[in-house]
Amino acid sequence: MRRILLAALATGATLAAGAALAQEGPPPGPMRQMPAPEDIFKRWDANGDGAVDKAEWTGAGRPEDRFAMIDADKDGKVTLDELKAAFEKMRQRRMQQGGPPPGPPPEGAPPQN
Repeated sequence: MRRILLAALATGATLAAGAALAQEGPPPGPMRQMPAPEDIFKRWDANGDGAVDKAEWTGAGRPEDRFAMIDADKDGKVTLDELKAAFEKMRQRRMQQGGPPPGPPPEGAPPQN
């Protein structure tokens, strides 16, 4: 009787742990999908003016030196289009290096498995 009770408890604990892990989302690391650029941009554009300036960029915890790499037209603001272009450059670089592309697949592209 004790063996049955122990087996039932162990099974219940295993199921509970599996459910808890499933709720946490994907594991960190190279296989994790990045949020869509639109979602990231919404979080970073603190004042909602449609552009991310350097203060918003650093306020979102981004390294100051990377701002210039994303601000393609050097106007002191990052637009959604500039962020999308930077994501695409990163995706292309990753694919050339043989790694999984960061972020979600481009619109209209089949999902990657």
